[in-house]
Amino acid sequence: MLSGVFSFLLIATAITFFLPHKNPEKNYSELIARIKSWWIMIGTVSVCIFIGKTALIVFFAFVSFLALKEFLSLIATRRRTDRQLMFWAYMSIPLQYYWVSIEWYGLFIIFIPVYMFLFIPFRMVTLGETEGFLKAVGTLHWGLMMTVFSLSHIAYLLALPEAVNPAGNIALMLFLLVLTQFNDVAQYLWGKLLGDKKIIPKVSPNKTTAGLIGGVITITVLAALLGTWLTPLSLLESIGAGLIISLGGFFGDVTLSAVKRDIGIKDTGNLLPGHGGILDRVDSLTFSAPLFFHYLYFLHY
Repeated sequence: MLSGVFSFLLIATAITFFLPHKNPEKNYSELIARIKSWWIMIGTVSVCIFIGKTALIVFFAFVSFLALKEFLSLIATRRRTDRQLMFWAYMSIPLQYYWVSIEWYGLFIIFIPVYMFLFIPFRMVTLGETEGFLKAVGTLHWGLMMTVFSLSHIAYLLALPEAVNPAGNIALMLFLLVLTQFNDVAQYLWGKLLGDKKIIPKVSPNKTTAGLIGGVITITVLAALLGTWLTPLSLLESIGAGLIISLGGFFGDVTLSAVKRDIGIKDTGNLLPGHGGILDRVDSLTFSAPLFFHYLYFLHY
């Protein structure tokens, strides 16, 4: 799987080397920046894979931290009160990923949606702040669910019983990551080739019906080809996984687009040249990761 990803990157890099010579009048700087960022991201994940499971869990915890930090930086907050609440939100990240590291599924699955859900308003009440109460609580709850709870499902794939999947748990993680990210690429390419009808123009004007359908078909076919090799899923179950990942990725993408439109920004940050911020890169995973995880967990664990 990694060899295939690096081969794809090498081909893309070679193409971007020749494109400026063939069409010097066009600007390919954004495309080149995107590919450079992909090299860094995939290289980092590959290094963590070779170090081991703990390094991968720490890596995804750091991604959650960056994503939550980016999300909170976009939302207007009340200085004194919300800073204290944000401290507890950040503290939940090492705890959530600690449950992953010790494979405590029971606490992993309820810590954010139950305990943090109850603790945040309780702490706000004890601080005596009522102005903007609902907005502040809702913002922190939604941010934690999206950037910590949802993304931590990627890491918990590594904590599942190894005996169930002969290919290993890293293969499960790669299956989810590669298909989710390639879904974005496939939808973009199909949309450019065949798309003209906008599917939700008020939310994401670049998304087309052809792009969505083409992406779903492409990812479902890839899932069918790779699922029986990398996961414990049967052929039919792999097709279901492809549908879940492609549709989940689409809705994760457009949901963050709605947030950005509400705030009035194009990108959530500039940490990844050509991509924007961390949230711009993991938005699809906020939906596809928990949906795929629980589909897999229900069927085989």
